[in-house]
Amino acid sequence: MCDDHDAQPFSPAESTAVRKRFEHLGIPGIIDVHTHFMPGRVLDKVWAYFDSAGPMLGREWPITYRAEEEQRVETLRGFGVLAYSSMLYPHKADMARWLNSWAADFAAGHPDCLHTSTFYPEPGAAEYVRTAIDAGTRVFKSHVQVGDYSPIDPLLDDVWAAIDDAQVPVVIHCGSGPAPGSFTGPTPIETLMRRFPTLPLIVAHMGTPEYAEFLSLAERFENVRLDTTMSFTDFSEQDAPYPRDLLPRVADLGDKILFGSDFPNIPYGYTHALDAIIRLDLGDDWIRRVLHGNAARLFGIG
Repeated sequence: MCDDHDAQPFSPAESTAVRKRFEHLGIPGIIDVHTHFMPGRVLDKVWAYFDSAGPMLGREWPITYRAEEEQRVETLRGFGVLAYSSMLYPHKADMARWLNSWAADFAAGHPDCLHTSTFYPEPGAAEYVRTAIDAGTRVFKSHVQVGDYSPIDPLLDDVWAAIDDAQVPVVIHCGSGPAPGSFTGPTPIETLMRRFPTLPLIVAHMGTPEYAEFLSLAERFENVRLDTTMSFTDFSEQDAPYPRDLLPRVADLGDKILFGSDFPNIPYGYTHALDAIIRLDLGDDWIRRVLHGNAARLFGIG
């Protein structure tokens, strides 16, 4: 564990501290599958919600990396992040297509960004999802909690079919943390996976707080993976501690766990997100796979 976790955000010292966490592992950098870039007016509303400690948060949540877009991009690059995503999501109908257009432009201008798209249960969703796939989307984002929709809504049947056919991974926030939604939890996802057994899902936040149930789904279905976003950090451990008796299974599942940070919306520094992974003490090889190897293989990153 390094003793430089108090380096100021956006400082050269912080970038150096982040790189110290992985340079000795022999990997070229980090692949962060869960970062947020979205249109300015949308991000402003997201930040305003965090600032208000809204009902789904229930606690103070200071945003550590509040800055203009290009400064956030350069910060990730300074950390040694080789690839990242632009996780964006609609909270209502007639929004996803526009978000996808913005994300395509963002990815075109930022080649290190995994071209990200999203969807919502609405007429025409399958059409714009196929369009996004044809345009080179590399990952989708689904936010069951914020969107307040069921992942097994019939309006998504053709969406899941198209994604399954193309084998484009979906980062899906489907756990019931930080507060349960109408359709969160493992049961709808298990139903979904029974319909589409090869659907490539990346369950965000390790499935917080239904850790054991989502771990089981990742063990049972070949293409179900987990991302570490905010998991194991002091912030998350306060309200939803990860059961230590599950860690041997987490170790065994090392090929299916990917690093995610939730940058820029995290209430602590990036070094702490990495330290939370390192202090699990699951071995350097496990850390290599989580920080780089698993995502590199999944997304074809050299």
